[in-house]
Amino acid sequence: MYTAKGQLDRNALIRQYQPLVHRLAHHMMAKLPASVEVDDLIQVGLIGLSEALSRYETGQGAQFETFATQRIRGAMLDELRENDWMSRGSRKNQKDIEQALRRLEHRLGRSPIESEIAAELGLSLSDYQSLLGKVRGTQLIYLEDMGRSSEGDDGFLDRHVADHDADPLNLLGDQRLRQALVTAIKTLPEREQFVMSMYYEQDMNLKEIAAVLNITESRVCQLHSQSVARLRAKMRAH
Repeated sequence: MYTAKGQLDRNALIRQYQPLVHRLAHHMMAKLPASVEVDDLIQVGLIGLSEALSRYETGQGAQFETFATQRIRGAMLDELRENDWMSRGSRKNQKDIEQALRRLEHRLGRSPIESEIAAELGLSLSDYQSLLGKVRGTQLIYLEDMGRSSEGDDGFLDRHVADHDADPLNLLGDQRLRQALVTAIKTLPEREQFVMSMYYEQDMNLKEIAAVLNITESRVCQLHSQSVARLRAKMRAH
C-alpha cells in the first residue's frame, strides 16, 4: 500500500496486520500465567510489527507476513523474558504436578484422572483445577524455544523441537524425541488430545477451542496445562 506520493503507507499496513498481532497474542496466552495481560502482549506486538515494516526488504525472499510474524513473536518473547514471566511459586507448582503424575502413573499403570491427581496433591478437585489455571504457563518446550517455530505446513513436533541437522547425533536424538512425543500424545485422554491438536496443529486460540468443545476458556487453559504436565512427566527421561 502506498500514499499519493508513492511512499509506503505505514498506517494502512499496520491496520491491515493488526489482526495478525491479536492472533499471535491470543494464541500465546495458553502458554502464559494468568498474570500476563493479553493487551500488554498486543502493544508489544504492534511495536514488533512497526519494526518489521521498517526492516523488511522485498528482496529478502520471505513473505512479509512470515517476516512480520517472526518480529512480532520475538518482541513478545523479549518482553516476557525481561519481566520474569513465571514466578518461582508457579515453577514449584508445575514440578509438584509433574511429580504427582509420575508417581500415579507408576503406581496405577495408566494415566490418572483429575480427581486422582488432586488427591495425590492433597487438594480438592476445584482447588487442583484452580492450580492448573495458575500454572498455565507450563511448557513442553522452554520459553526460549518458542521463537523457533515456523509458519509453514510443519506440524507441532517440527515447529517445537530444535533443528540440529548439522550434527547427526543431535538429529538422531531429535528423531527419537519426536517419536517419543508422538507416542506420549496418543496416551493422553481424548479431550486433551483434541486440545493439543487444535492448539498446536491448527493454531486455534483458547476462545476458538472453547467454542468447539463447548466449554469455557478457563477450562481449556486447565486442560492444556494438564496435557503438557502429563507430557513433561512422560518425557522427563528425554
